[in-house]
Amino acid sequence: MEIRIHGRGGQGGVTGAKILALIYARLGKDVQTFGDYSGERSGAPVRAYTRVSDEPITNRNKVYHPDHLLVFDDSLLGPAVLSGVPKGGHILLNTTMSLSDLPPEYADFNVGLINATEIARKHGIGTKSLVIVNTTIAGAYCKLVGLEFSELDAAYNDIGFASNLDSAREAFETVEICETSTPHQHAPEDDLSAAQLPMVMELVAHVTSPATGLKTGTWSSQRPAYVEKLAPCSAFCPAGNDAIGFVQAMAANGGGAAEGAEILGRSTPLSAVCGRVCPAPCMQGCNRAEKEGTVNIRGLERWIAEQNPVAVRKVERVAEPKRLAIIGGGPAGLSAAYELAKAGHDAHIFDTEAKLGGVLRTGIPEYRLPRVALDREVDDVLALGVTAHCNEPIDAGRMSELASDFDGVIIAAGLQKLRSLGLPGEDSDAVEQGIRFLHRITMGGGATVSGHVVILGGGNTAMDCARSAYRAGAEKVTVAYRRTHAEMPAIREEIHEAEAEGVEMLMLRAPKGYVVADGKLTGIELEIQELGEPDESGRRSPKGTGQTETLDCDCVLLALGQSIDASIFPDGWEMSDDHHVKTANGAVVFGAGDISTWEGTVTHAIGSGRRAA
Repeated sequence: MEIRIHGRGGQGGVTGAKILALIYARLGKDVQTFGDYSGERSGAPVRAYTRVSDEPITNRNKVYHPDHLLVFDDSLLGPAVLSGVPKGGHILLNTTMSLSDLPPEYADFNVGLINATEIARKHGIGTKSLVIVNTTIAGAYCKLVGLEFSELDAAYNDIGFASNLDSAREAFETVEICETSTPHQHAPEDDLSAAQLPMVMELVAHVTSPATGLKTGTWSSQRPAYVEKLAPCSAFCPAGNDAIGFVQAMAANGGGAAEGAEILGRSTPLSAVCGRVCPAPCMQGCNRAEKEGTVNIRGLERWIAEQNPVAVRKVERVAEPKRLAIIGGGPAGLSAAYELAKAGHDAHIFDTEAKLGGVLRTGIPEYRLPRVALDREVDDVLALGVTAHCNEPIDAGRMSELASDFDGVIIAAGLQKLRSLGLPGEDSDAVEQGIRFLHRITMGGGATVSGHVVILGGGNTAMDCARSAYRAGAEKVTVAYRRTHAEMPAIREEIHEAEAEGVEMLMLRAPKGYVVADGKLTGIELEIQELGEPDESGRRSPKGTGQTETLDCDCVLLALGQSIDASIFPDGWEMSDDHHVKTANGAVVFGAGDISTWEGTVTHAIGSGRRAA
């Protein structure tokens, strides 16, 4: 029986071949194992071989027709790696694929799939940048070929690898296996008779050849190719920012901000804002996360915006500019106006508040988003010729007028309808919507609270309310949430900062009623929850247990979410799934931001505003 291993330098492929040889040697077999590599760099392709026989092994060749093939890195997969494996043979892949993802060409093989990299990383085998997977894969191999785990256990104890047994056991228990009905076909014997071999010519002279250069496995004969693809950090950005572009521009220009600002300005006018309040999905997609750590893309964006305004200064000139009305001056409305103005059109923003900014101004506390940074970027948008109509509430009648007066309308009004519990006692002065509490703090000259403040909810509004309550005079602040800490939709950093400031998190609690004595709120009744099956959001649904408890408090802030206020839509208007607004008279109307995406983040709103424009 012959085994071939394909891996990369540093993954432990040669040692992996020795481990397999040791297992079979303990079973009384004659074994042979060796590697096929030279001065390999870390990450270069490496091969290793193991032979197993009941008779003494005299073959010293490489393995060309392996009965068992182990691939330590699925990026190596290709014809050269899979060549020579006979039908009915065994193939074990270290991969994130599942059996349903297997291409049809694997149908004639017994295939095992295991994410050994993830398992080994979890068990701390190797380093953050270079995970060693050999001892983990050996566990999956034993299960695939029918060897008892006890054999691997004994082998690891013999060679001092006992600390890696937990990782190997997890691979043994979780490997996915697909067996084939195709019988095993042994490789054909090579018949190299003298008649087939070329004549050996007489040695007539000594020849000195130049020294061979450093070999790097199969890389020495492969032609490199550069393929332009979208970087994951850029792909993960809902605003459409070229994250890799502005980071590389900084690096190429000595860390300067001007080039990065020019690239950011192609997609957003709000980099100083996003650099502070964005949840940074770009960093979640950064492919350095599993190595030395993510690039601080959000921090770099903020720094660039503080050095150089990102908004463009020049606009296009068009022969027939359109007049567009934008309802709402929040991030989606500002982004839409920016795109329209850049393209040479006449954009008008209508907003209820005295200043533009929307939730950026009314719902995000200044300690998170300084108003000087917000004002600067709003002014940069207006400098392109955008007209602001502030202190102008919009109802259905006014919406109809704007649709008639303008060439098109973009509704970026956000989610204005606040959710409540509808429980007795909710009309108490001590029960308030969190959004209104934040509005009083940011726009109303400040707000004060005292005693114990309870916030219901687990999103960003809840975290802002909790931290603001302490700043407004609360002695104690508790966030009550119906799921667990892991399911909280708030930005992770905001949760951690709230906890660092002393906010208590009370998980698996849902409100059942307010406790009111002599017309004064004295507490809130909470029902203990347990988690059931996942709902449409992918999070596990909370279910009441029937057990309740009363939490004494002096104030309750509701941060339960928001929905569309349909009262601003004229009769016959309706949001459609593609962000168009169906109108009765055929007016051109689009939705942008939370009103069409329900995503609830600034960066999603910016991207939605761009698309609507």
